[in-house]
Parts: sequence; C-alpha cells; structure tokens
Amino acid sequence: MKSQHKNKPKGVLHVERIGGIRETTVEFSPGITVLVGRNATNRTSFLQAIMGALGSENVAIKGDADEASVSLELGNETYTRQLSRRSGGIVTDGDPYLDDPTLADLFAFLLESNEARRAVAAHDDLRELIMRPIDTATIQSEIDQLVEERESLRDELDEINEVKNDLPELEETRTRLTQEIENKRAELEAREAELEAADADVEETREEKSELEDNFEELRAKRSRLDGIRNDLDIERESLEALIQEKRELETERDELSETPVGEIEEINSKVERLREQKQAIETEINELQGVIGFNEEMIEDGDSTPLESLSDEGSKEVTEQLLPDDSVTCWTCGSDVEREQIELTIDQLRELSRTKLSTVNELDDEISELQAEKRDYDESQRKHERIERRLIELDTEIERSEDAIENLQDKREAATEAIERIEADVEKLEDAENSRVLDLHKEANQLEYELGKLENDLERVEAGIGEIEDRITTEDQVQTQLSEVENEIENLRTKIGRIETNAVEEFNGHMDTVLDMLDYANLERIWIERVQREVREGREKVSKKIFELHVIRTSESGTAYEDTIDHLSESEREVTGLVFALAGYLAHEVYDNVPFILLDSLEAIDSERIARLVNYLNEYTDYLLVALLPEDAAALSDDYQRVTEI
Repeated sequence: MKSQHKNKPKGVLHVERIGGIRETTVEFSPGITVLVGRNATNRTSFLQAIMGALGSENVAIKGDADEASVSLELGNETYTRQLSRRSGGIVTDGDPYLDDPTLADLFAFLLESNEARRAVAAHDDLRELIMRPIDTATIQSEIDQLVEERESLRDELDEINEVKNDLPELEETRTRLTQEIENKRAELEAREAELEAADADVEETREEKSELEDNFEELRAKRSRLDGIRNDLDIERESLEALIQEKRELETERDELSETPVGEIEEINSKVERLREQKQAIETEINELQGVIGFNEEMIEDGDSTPLESLSDEGSKEVTEQLLPDDSVTCWTCGSDVEREQIELTIDQLRELSRTKLSTVNELDDEISELQAEKRDYDESQRKHERIERRLIELDTEIERSEDAIENLQDKREAATEAIERIEADVEKLEDAENSRVLDLHKEANQLEYELGKLENDLERVEAGIGEIEDRITTEDQVQTQLSEVENEIENLRTKIGRIETNAVEEFNGHMDTVLDMLDYANLERIWIERVQREVREGREKVSKKIFELHVIRTSESGTAYEDTIDHLSESEREVTGLVFALAGYLAHEVYDNVPFILLDSLEAIDSERIARLVNYLNEYTDYLLVALLPEDAAALSDDYQRVTEI
C-alpha cells in the first residue's frame, strides 16, 4: 500500500494538560514529521495527545491537573477528546477519530510502552497479540450454528437411506396385496354366482331376504369399524411407548447433568467483577504512572519551569542558580540536590513498573476470559437442564392424553365387538333348514367383501408409503448439495483464523527479511516466526494449540548459519524486531484502512543511519508518520521532512 501524501490534508493538534504539556498548538504535514529534541521535551506527550484524539485510552493527564483536552483538525474534520479524573480513574468524552482503538493501540501507536513492540523481548504470546482484534467468538458461533445444520442434514440423509431400504419390502408387499386382491375378487365372484343360483331355488319372502341383506351390510360395516379401531389402538399404543421411552431417556440425561448451584454462578460473577475492578484500578495506575513519568521528564530538562516556582516563595531564579549544569538537579519534591542519573534511574524504574502492571492487566484479562468461559459452560448446562424439564412436562401431558385415548379406543372396541355379536345372533335366528345354505353363502360372501375391503385399504396405505419414499428419494441430491455447501462453509470458517495467522506470519517474515537486509546487521542472517502446535496448560488442563515461535538465525565468522535465541540479540536488534512485529500486525490487519497514522518514539537503541532507513521504509505504509528523535538521530533524515522543535 503506497501512501499518497500529496492528496492528504495538513493536521493541526491543540493540546491542553496532557502528559507534560500545559498547552500547545502544532501543525504538521502529511508524510514524515520529525519531533526533534532531548528526552523530556514533551515529544512523547505530544504523541500521546494524538493517540487521545484518535481514540486511545492510553493517555495521561498532566500531573498537576484534573482535566485535559485535545483536538485534531484534518482538513474539514475536527476530532475532540476530553479527559477528567473521576473516582481514582480517568473518564473520557468527546468525538475521537476511532470508535474502537484496539488495532491502533497494538499496531499503529508504537511508543516505548507499546505492547506489540515489547512482546518480542518480553517473550509474550505473539499469537495472542496478533489474534486479539479478531472476533473469534462470532466466528465460533457461526461454526456452531452450521454444525447444527450439518447434523440435521446428515440425519435427513440417514432417514432417506432408511426409507430407501424399506422400499423393496413395500414393493414386495404391494405385489403380494395386488395378487391377494385379485384372488379375493375371483373368490367373491364365485360365491356371488353360487348365491345367485341358490337364490333361484330357495323360496323365501322378500322381507326375510331384505332383513338378511341389511344384517349382512351392517355386519360388514361394524367389522370394518372394529378393524379401524384396532388399527388406531395399535398406533396409539406405539405412540405411548415412544413417549414413555423419550421420557426415560430425558430423565437419565437430566440426572447425569451436573446442576450448577446458584451460589457457584454468583461466585464466578463476583470474581469477574472483582477482577475487572482490579484491572481498572491497575489501568488507572498505569495512566497515573505515565503522567508522573512525563511530568518528571519535563522537570529534569526544564529546571526553570513553573512547577519549581510553586515549591518555594523565594522564586525560581535562586533555585535555578543552584542547579549543577550536567551532574545534579534540585529535587522538586524535597528541594535537595540529587544526581541527574539517580532521577533518570528512578524514571526508568517507573517505566519498568508501568510495563509490569501492563503485564498484570494482560494476566487479569486471561483470568477473566477463563472465568467467563466457565460461566458459559454453567449457563449452557443450566439452559439444557431447563429445556429437559420443559420437555418432561410436555411429555407428561402427552402421555396422559395418549392413555386417555387408549382407554377411549378400548371402550369403542368393546362396544363394536358387542354390536357384531348381536348382529350375528340376529342372523342366526333367521336361519332354517331351507335357507341354511343360502345363509352360509351370504356369510361367506359378506366375509369375502370385508376381507377384500381390508386388502384394498392395506394396498392404498402401502402405495401411499411408496409414494412418500419416492418423493423423499427425489430430495436426496438437493440435501446432499446443501450438506456439501455447509461442510465447505464450516471448513472455511475453521480455517479462517488459520489463514489470518498464516498471513500475519508471512507479513512478519517478509517484512523482517526486507528490514534486516536494509539495516544490514553483520551476523544477523534472519529472524522469522513459525506456526507450531504445542501442548500448553490452560487452567488445570493441558490443551494443544497453535503458537508463534520466534527463530533467530545468525552467521558465524566462517559464514556458517546457526540458530540463536532472542535473549542473545543486541538491544538494537530487539528494538528492530519489536517494531517490525508491530508493523506486521499493522499490515496483516490492514490497519491503514482505518488509521492513517504511525507514531514512533524511543528509538535511541538504534543508530541514526538505521533509524533513517527504517523511517523511510515505514513511510510507505501510512499517510502520517510522526517520529520523536534526538537531534543527532534527526540529522540523519532528509531535510525535506518537516521538523517540530518546540512543543
């Protein structure tokens, strides 16, 4: 991404009471702006002010103030930020450039305390830093939903395969029923022909014949009704059995679930709240430390500044005259002479304390994440328990309804059986020696008609079942296509994080190769990152996870390459490694699309010629590059670059 500086507006920053700055307004141009000066000349405070206007929370209020503000003008747009001390912390307001500064804090605001920049030397989790801005929870949620859809589609395919297996048996049954129906019809036709011949020989009254026919017709209807009741009863009994089985399985599943006591969840919530309060308190301390560091840096260089006057009614002139030019200063807290190096050592200790507290914040974040994951497990178990309980209540209602239906069908079956028995008794009363044969034929024909009707109903049900199966089979290709699409999407999402990791590693390795070649460190051949699988401990368990492993390749005087460790790098080499790691994140996450700034500070460990090369390299990737340099280091940069010497 080549920056087009000529099309970008100038920036105007107005600052009040941030870091060591009381009040200032500075204009800077697109491209490279060099903040030239010695330590403690408010260059870091100026960069912090820009961070604040862009949206960062890592901004310190001046030590002797309770409120601060900053505004940044870029063309026709103005971005503002107000900071106030409230209840031991800092509250912010305004309309900054960024809604979420996470990416910028990690990979664009490259001050000395920058977490990504310090990560290499501190042996921090490089992968965690790169992946922190990625919303993996949302990705995982998408994966979980797709997995459920996949399982549903697989179940549907299994059902299709099951019914496909049922098809040959149903087709065989259809063939058998068709043949039985043909046979039954032939038998019925024979009985009806026989009955017609017998009727011609038997003298019976029309009334008796009509009564018999009515009885037989009613008997056929009652038998058909009884058969239907029996079928309904069988279906209802199967349904009841299935409901009872489902209830047993759910009760077993419920009993196996570990019910989380309410007190346990409340304890987790309390722990999370305490850790968050602890984190907030430490973050407040970090901000205060940054303010103290900035204030003291200002004091060590500006011995005649206003804060000194407030310490004595005798005026600053006499105090200033007591200052030893290079070796000692008058302490602005106790008034005694102390070695400058001692104060600088104290400031270094404060910086180290700030970094330690920042590491503690990261540890607290990890602990909070673990507790939140534990709570999510408890919540999911509780939700599952509640779903089971709701279903068990529904099952009790359905079982009761089914038992009532069975009882009702049993009553209907008994009534139908009794009715059939009454009709058969009435038929028996009409029998006599003369029409006995006719009656027998009527009975046989009636039974054949009943059996034929039953066979035809059975055939109708079988053909309906075959039709449903054939319809289901026609959807198999569609379901298989949907399943393939879902599986591909799951795989894509599961590899998305891996692709991001791979891109980040490739960016780092590519830029590190370029930078190392450009900076020309004598025996430093290569520094690169490898994605590897490692067994690591998370809480009480060991899990396998991807990590970013840093490799350092050196060359001996004889030209032989060998692997070294980060601990053996020089301070300059570690600084460059940290900077390029942060830049890799800047590029991998395409931070330049949202944050057109790179801020650089504390490059003293790198020699001036290499600083010049590094600044020129970074300038290709941003619209505004602001770098704080010592005068001797700034001298190595082109005179074409804007310089700011007073803040």
